[in-house]
Amino acid sequence: MKDIELLSPAGNAQKLRTAINFGADAVYMGMSKYSLRKNAGNFDIDELEEVRKIKAESGKKLYCTMNIIFSEEQIQAVKEYLPTLENSPFDAFIITDIGLVPLFKKYLPSKALHLSTQASCINSESARMYYDMGFERVILGREASLDDIKRIKDAVPELELEAFVHGAMCMSYSGRCLLSSYLTGRSANQGDCSHTCRWNYKLHYALEEEERKGIYYPIEEDEAGYTTILSSKDLCMIDHLDDLRNAGLSSLKIEGRMKSIYYVAVVTRAYRKALDNDPDKDIFREDIFNVSHREFSTGFFYGRDSNDGAINRPTSYGYQREYMYLGTILEDLGNGKYSIDVKNQIRTNKLVEYLGPDIYSIKDDTFKLVDEDGHELVKLDHGKKGYLITDKPLKKGYILRSESDIKTLN
Repeated sequence: MKDIELLSPAGNAQKLRTAINFGADAVYMGMSKYSLRKNAGNFDIDELEEVRKIKAESGKKLYCTMNIIFSEEQIQAVKEYLPTLENSPFDAFIITDIGLVPLFKKYLPSKALHLSTQASCINSESARMYYDMGFERVILGREASLDDIKRIKDAVPELELEAFVHGAMCMSYSGRCLLSSYLTGRSANQGDCSHTCRWNYKLHYALEEEERKGIYYPIEEDEAGYTTILSSKDLCMIDHLDDLRNAGLSSLKIEGRMKSIYYVAVVTRAYRKALDNDPDKDIFREDIFNVSHREFSTGFFYGRDSNDGAINRPTSYGYQREYMYLGTILEDLGNGKYSIDVKNQIRTNKLVEYLGPDIYSIKDDTFKLVDEDGHELVKLDHGKKGYLITDKPLKKGYILRSESDIKTLN
């Protein structure tokens, strides 16, 4: 399946390097302005040189998201912003607002355009129209089934089709949601979603629609009486890659620009091994169940009424997490000493595991931690500088984790 692109998310430069290191063919990211993941970290203009360096080293494709729905003020301001991206390292820009098309043709004519999933393209007539407008690729709405994808590809074979195959989904149509704006004043369509659909709610009355007496919406409550009635299941299509390929997809997209480096590494690695039909692909596949996630489903790919629960059947479970992400190896300093970027507390009395692109796991309970002066430490906390000393063969970019004390989170 090497003809299919594996597309991973990046919210910052470290995630970008991780995605590439762990097997992505291409990476998508947002600039600080006009990205639909406002809180993902994103990139500023002055960071593009580092991005350009990473691209030159890896040879991978990079896509920039500018997929908010533009206000009048924003569409005027973007006319001054676009020329600053003329020499950017991006191969394509992902947009939703069709008003940007003539602006890109004017200011960035050499850059390819990809239509965002926010545009809700799920039929061949729309796909043909977007292709005629100059889009090289359409990221289909998540409501598109495998049969829909095949029919669209047959109708417009010149057009590249991309679809999300793993990660969080939204209860609203292709993510166009007003709930966050209503409850918190943070607009999902401006990249500032507060994820109100994931919150816990308490019902004071039975949920019964007026015209359907006696038909109750299935709701499961926790011990305190709360339910995640609005929270959809997560998407996972790792066991159905042949079906995705045969439907005509050019790119398989992993959701998660706001998620951790650990998530990006483990999920990208699992799909890479599966696509390459690696002999050890099954053990890497199992590892995606160790990353923080909701109950998995196949979304709409097999129809709205598929047995494993399409998006219109919310999950009653919170996040499930088997491991805690501890940090990343930054540099090999020689003689078994490594600098580390610590994200959660590392303790010398607890077993840790190291994960690499081709190494499933190296276990270690004999490592040492030292500070900048070489003094031994019992623990190293987030934000603190220190070093790890071990006899294990580690490399720059390896991920550190330990078993989580909390297996399920709301």
